[in-house]
Amino acid sequence: MKKITLVLAVALLPLMGFSQSMFDKYEDMDNVGIVVINKSMINLLSTIGEMSDDPEAKEFMDAAEGIHGIKVFITEDKGISAEMASTVKKYLKSSSLEELMRVKDKDVNVKFYIKNGKKKDHVSELLMFVSGMKNMDVDVNGRKFETVLVSMSGDIDLNKIGSITNKMNLPDDLKKAEKGE
Repeated sequence: MKKITLVLAVALLPLMGFSQSMFDKYEDMDNVGIVVINKSMINLLSTIGEMSDDPEAKEFMDAAEGIHGIKVFITEDKGISAEMASTVKKYLKSSSLEELMRVKDKDVNVKFYIKNGKKKDHVSELLMFVSGMKNMDVDVNGRKFETVLVSMSGDIDLNKIGSITNKMNLPDDLKKAEKGE
C-alpha cells in the first residue's frame, strides 16, 4: 500500500507545478522580458515594510503577505505574443481557473482569471493576460509592448489587493475587479 501511495505521489508531483512550468519556457527567450519575485524576496520586503512608518507601505506589505510568487512576462514580438495566447488558452483548459473579468478598449484586451482559495475572498492563483498593446501610447525604454502575462500564486486576499488598487489611478472598470463585478 505504501508503494502505491509513493508511486501516485511521484506521478502527481509534476502536476502540482504545472502552472509554473507551462510559462517557464518564456524565461529563456530573447524577445521576452521577465520579472520573477519569489517568496523569499516578498518576505524580505515585508520585513523592510514592518520597519517603515509609512501606512501605505505597511498596507502593501500586508497585502503581499500571502503571496508565494509573482511572474511577469512581457514581449513586443507578435509571434511570441501569439504563442503566449495559445499557451494561456491551453493552460485555462487544463486548470480550474475561472474568468474574473475582462476589459476591452480598442485593440487592448485585459483578462483576469482566478482559482478560488480556501476562504471566500481568497484565491490561490491570479492570472492576468493583456494583449493588443502595440498601438497604445505605452513606451518603456523605447519598447512598445504587445503582450503582458502576470501569474501570481499563494493565499491572495482580494480585499487587501482591492484596497491597494483603489489608491492607484486606475480606470473604474479595473477597480471593479476587487468587488468581483
